[in-house]
Amino acid sequence: MTRTIVVLPTYNEAENLPLIVPEILDQSPALEVLIVDDGSPDGTGKLADQLAEQFLLPTPRVHVLHRPLKQGLGAAYRAGLAAALDIGADQVIQMDADFSHPPDKLPVLLHEIETHDVVLGSRYVNGITVVNWPIERILLSWFGNLYARRATGLPISDMTGGFRCVRRQVLEKMGFERIRADGYAFQIEMNFRFAHIGARIKEIPFFFLDRERGESKLTWQIGFEALWIVWWLRLAHRLGRL
Repeated sequence: MTRTIVVLPTYNEAENLPLIVPEILDQSPALEVLIVDDGSPDGTGKLADQLAEQFLLPTPRVHVLHRPLKQGLGAAYRAGLAAALDIGADQVIQMDADFSHPPDKLPVLLHEIETHDVVLGSRYVNGITVVNWPIERILLSWFGNLYARRATGLPISDMTGGFRCVRRQVLEKMGFERIRADGYAFQIEMNFRFAHIGARIKEIPFFFLDRERGESKLTWQIGFEALWIVWWLRLAHRLGRL
């Protein structure tokens, strides 16, 4: 059986984690979860350990990576992707722990990855499928993605989305450990590197639901990084320094 590990970065997700992990595992017996907790002060890490014990038999389906400090989404994903490959993942799924990425779309990702190298969940491939965002945030996100597409030249509708499934061979080839960006810029750089190693990319639509529990981690620094990273990627690619 193909081994698929869902990498789930967490910081203060104590309200969501006990709900989303069982729902993820219910989608397929082939799925495992790797929780990457950045020292959450609300007890998320302890809950992660309890879930690992709960889903221990007949084989471990929940793994936990504890990191001492909050160092950004990109750093959490770099550590999580490396750990997932060390555990033995044949393919890795990235998703958020706040239900903005719907677990019931995981079977679609698993189906499409059979004939593609990367499958991206997209909020914009079939119009705008975002729920419960204020109009100003929708416009900011939509125009931000348009800006990223134009600057990088990539035909990907949702450049900043973080819901994806990737084959092991592609992660190893694209050198995710060299990615320097965090936040939304991390997602842009991932997509840029996928495209430039010739990965077969498929976008699937999904409805993005704004979180109902917990607080958003979005900051102005994250948005600013996404503005300049696209030009650095173009220059670094041209100079052969990616």
